[in-house]
Amino acid sequence: MCLYCAAMATTSSASSKKRPRSLTDKVVDAFSEHIRNGRFSTGAKLPTESDIMREHSVSRTVVREAISRLQAAGLVETRHGIGTFVLEPNAGQAVKIATDGIFTMLDTLAVLELRLGLETEVAALAAVRRSDQDVLALSALLDDFEKHIDQADGSAISADLAFHLKMASIAGNQYFQDILRQLGNNMIPRARIDTAQLALDDRRIYLQRVNREHENIYAAIERRDPEAARAAMRTHLTNSRERLRKAYEQMTHESAKG
Repeated sequence: MCLYCAAMATTSSASSKKRPRSLTDKVVDAFSEHIRNGRFSTGAKLPTESDIMREHSVSRTVVREAISRLQAAGLVETRHGIGTFVLEPNAGQAVKIATDGIFTMLDTLAVLELRLGLETEVAALAAVRRSDQDVLALSALLDDFEKHIDQADGSAISADLAFHLKMASIAGNQYFQDILRQLGNNMIPRARIDTAQLALDDRRIYLQRVNREHENIYAAIERRDPEAARAAMRTHLTNSRERLRKAYEQMTHESAKG
């Protein structure tokens, strides 16, 4: 039996317990209800991050995560530099994935397995279909990620996500984009788990390693090498999965000893 299956079997009773609702859950529910009851109609612009923080007494991180989930549910879209707007019900939702439960290490491992199946092909297609403008855009996103390595405000997560979503856009397959957008920040392990701490790494060193893996993917796409792009993406995601797998095994071992 695979590690993930075995872990699911041994934790089924624990997972049946209702998880305490987070501040993000409450903000998401509030805005979902406002959209359903017509307080925010189709095309309406949502309040600013500062206004939401003030109204709900939450941090900017909570607000951004809530907006990410609303985007994943197909309720809103963010237009950079303009704001976040309510979408027409079910607009553009060809694929639907529930993301509220992606919290635990096991969930994160499962998402990484999904991404291994999807994003290796995304990278290969991006290498074949990219334009010179696409290469420049990816390069700018790499620079943005590197700029945030020394910042502890979680901004590197958004930069990481933007890099992966841009590759899906370059690949030119709407279904890849739909799935990755719906996963949102939840597709980045650091959004849910302190992966640097689990790997016993300094946070900066950990992010530098992630940045090098991104650069390898970028280099393969730049030189139009789909096999190298596929391999670089597989290495990147496999490294993340293996770090989490080892951490999970250590946790279950310590728990069994206790």
